[in-house]
Amino acid sequence: MFRSLLPVTAAVLAAGAAFTVGSRSAPPAAVSVPVPELAVRLAPVTTVDTAVFAGGCFWGIEAVFEHIKGVQSAVSGYTGGTTASPSYEDVSSGTTGHAESVRVVYDPSVVSYGQLLQVFFSVAHDPTELNRQGPDHGTQYRSAIFYRTKEQQQAAQSYVRQLTAAKTFAKPIVTQIVPLGAFYPAEDYHQDYMAHHPTQPYIVYNDAPKVEHLKSEFPQLYR
Repeated sequence: MFRSLLPVTAAVLAAGAAFTVGSRSAPPAAVSVPVPELAVRLAPVTTVDTAVFAGGCFWGIEAVFEHIKGVQSAVSGYTGGTTASPSYEDVSSGTTGHAESVRVVYDPSVVSYGQLLQVFFSVAHDPTELNRQGPDHGTQYRSAIFYRTKEQQQAAQSYVRQLTAAKTFAKPIVTQIVPLGAFYPAEDYHQDYMAHHPTQPYIVYNDAPKVEHLKSEFPQLYR
């Protein structure tokens, strides 16, 4: 689904309002997930570390991680594909192999990689939806964890096994766990999109609830 971009016109608002009364009566609720069994604090790093996640429209994923204590920055972008320096239009075509992703720079002394995984699987998206997320369809909206280190890979794989064994979700987890390649920041108008456009219908219906779920499910992490 090719989302409407700036400026948010009356037509866009009308389209968003129409969508909210469509086939999906409400965005999915948060899912309570257990603490990862594998070391939630990966060993020793410097003052910051980086994690990259994909799970549908990057506006909502970015907004969720920006509200976590210890996260220094969350940048929307594209990774996992073959086209160098792709544009939003390129990625939206579904032909570049990229996923809409968010690069999270965080302080591991404040928030652990394991806690980021908890948030990702619980409130940021639905890890059981294959090549889609809510109203958005295509491989560019796939669920994926792009690991930067072997430790991140092991932690993510272990957590998926743990969630699967616990039958946390009614359907199988389809999240890809793949090495991080080149990450291309998205265009400026995509950055901090929810903060700049809190009343845009797509944001109100699809993404604002995720931040509210973060606040209620992880009050110790929310800021």
